[in-house]
Amino acid sequence: MNKTACAEVFARLHAANPEPQGELHYGSPFQLLIAVILSAQATDLSVNKATKTLFAVAPTPEALLALGEEGLIGHIRTIGLYRAKAKNIIATCHQLLERFGGQVPENRQDLETLPGVGRKTANVVLNIAFGQPTLAVDTHVFRVANRTGLAPGKTPLDVELKLLKRIPEPYRRHAHHWLILHGRYVCKARKPECPACLIRDLCEYPGRYQD
Repeated sequence: MNKTACAEVFARLHAANPEPQGELHYGSPFQLLIAVILSAQATDLSVNKATKTLFAVAPTPEALLALGEEGLIGHIRTIGLYRAKAKNIIATCHQLLERFGGQVPENRQDLETLPGVGRKTANVVLNIAFGQPTLAVDTHVFRVANRTGLAPGKTPLDVELKLLKRIPEPYRRHAHHWLILHGRYVCKARKPECPACLIRDLCEYPGRYQD
């Protein structure tokens, strides 16, 4: 897909949803960080169910540490890999308090030193909590970028870097959400809903719907 078509894709996504929102529930950058750590290999719905009770009793690093690892597990047991995630979250809370005054860092380098935080998690936090034009490539973004021809790549990092080069600057801040939502509800993995797709005439997917 050339840059002109790429720009048109995001112009249409913007027109349809000017202020896209993520589907994780949170009340602070810290809560967003914890929710994103929990969301690895889990649905946003399952994370929201767990954090509804968790954040009610432990909304801060201090409160979560007071809850303890076993107390945390009691809230997140329904989420996959909950024991490993609980260990990482407790360790992250310690580091936030010891190294960052209890605040979530606003840069990738510091974020990626926290247990359980990789590039994708850091990108989500930087984008949603701090408004930075980062682009987290999850399974939905990776699929949409490759299937449509927006930014074909063999790895998430490859796709991320290509997208950042190709997406016009005014659209970069919200591109993460537009692509995730498009992949989740329209450009689905098993059966993409091409007839309902607002960019189908620009898409390079061989099986796309034809008018």
